[in-house]
Amino acid sequence: MTKIKIALQLWSVREECARDLEGTLRKIAEMGYEGVEFAGYYGRTARDLRRILDDLGLEVAGTHIGINTLMGENLKETVEFNRVLGNKYLIVPWLPEEMRSSKSAWLKTAELMNEISEKLIVKGMFVGYHNHMVEFQPINSEIPWYIFFDAARPEVVMQLDTGNAMHGGVSPDNILNIIRRYPGRAKTVHLKEYSPRNEKALLGEGEMRWKEFIDLCREVGGTEWYIIEQETYAYPPLECVRRCINNLKTILR
Repeated sequence: MTKIKIALQLWSVREECARDLEGTLRKIAEMGYEGVEFAGYYGRTARDLRRILDDLGLEVAGTHIGINTLMGENLKETVEFNRVLGNKYLIVPWLPEEMRSSKSAWLKTAELMNEISEKLIVKGMFVGYHNHMVEFQPINSEIPWYIFFDAARPEVVMQLDTGNAMHGGVSPDNILNIIRRYPGRAKTVHLKEYSPRNEKALLGEGEMRWKEFIDLCREVGGTEWYIIEQETYAYPPLECVRRCINNLKTILR
């Protein structure tokens, strides 16, 4: 079974990256992260970013980008940027309300993502979608996440964010069931903790059943990257993400 690699979503340390991108990436590599997922490029070109990552031995686990960058004339530029960067996962983390306000809107968005997917597959790239909380708020008793992924082609990556989903009311049991429902589609997953008693809980300190989730990622999800994301801080952000990867490595052992 292929080893699943560990990356950090750079939104977790966005202020550090803005102050000193190269120094922050060096610290991330020294912690044992094997890759990073971008959420902005800090004014750097794809070639500059690729050089820094290559020098540090880091890979690209994906990027979070707006849906507009994948449409019309923007798509060609986006593909070229990510080709140079060495990234194959183009993940949409949010949609304007008109693309998610009803079942028909979700179905139309799935159709659009299917069209984008067809164009990217031939370039060796994948489009995907990342949840917050709204995707699990029912529309006429139906869950938008299921509406969307039931209609999306299998190549559209399901980037499940565990913490966001649980904030949206999804139980640990149903987090596991989402992976089971869509085998092979969780190419990258966001490992984020959730605790109703501690909003600053780090990975391994909350309600999520990590061992079962990790087993399902290995056996069912087709997962290539565990992507740690921490958005609340009991310690300085770099210390938080260091503790998160150490906790994950303990769980993996």
